[in-house]
Amino acid sequence: GKVVQIIGAVVDIAFDDDKELPAIYNAIHVKDDKGSVPVDVICETMQHLGDGVVRTVAMSSTDGMVRGMKAVDTGRAIATPVGDGVLGRIFNVLGQTVDKDPTPVKAKDYWPIHRQAPAFKDQSPAAEIFETGIKVVDLICPYAKGGKVGLFGGAGV
Repeated sequence: GKVVQIIGAVVDIAFDDDKELPAIYNAIHVKDDKGSVPVDVICETMQHLGDGVVRTVAMSSTDGMVRGMKAVDTGRAIATPVGDGVLGRIFNVLGQTVDKDPTPVKAKDYWPIHRQAPAFKDQSPAAEIFETGIKVVDLICPYAKGGKVGLFGGAGV
């Protein structure tokens, strides 16, 4: 396909054949080294607009992207590594490591970022306390294991 419109992080891409449009949530790779700013962006298909055009959302900056750039459907959704090999590592939305650890990720499985939630029977009903290692937090405001937690504080707090 080819990029036909760029509005911030929203990128419209035209494909030659309506029958071969990327599926919703498929990753599309836009790469070009010829311009003044090299472009290497993964876009996620969000909508089929008709006439062979899909609307996507770029997963990184679209700086340097111009109309007419070649776009290739990867044939799969964006996926991240899962399993014991990813413990202690930090990943971006594309499943790439962003920590300073140079060792490769040892993951057996990659799961798509859009997938069904686990069945209720597969979830653990037991409430366990997540130990942060910060005694004040563990005492005054303990967190339950398995939930989403955000802990923010200023310098010296």
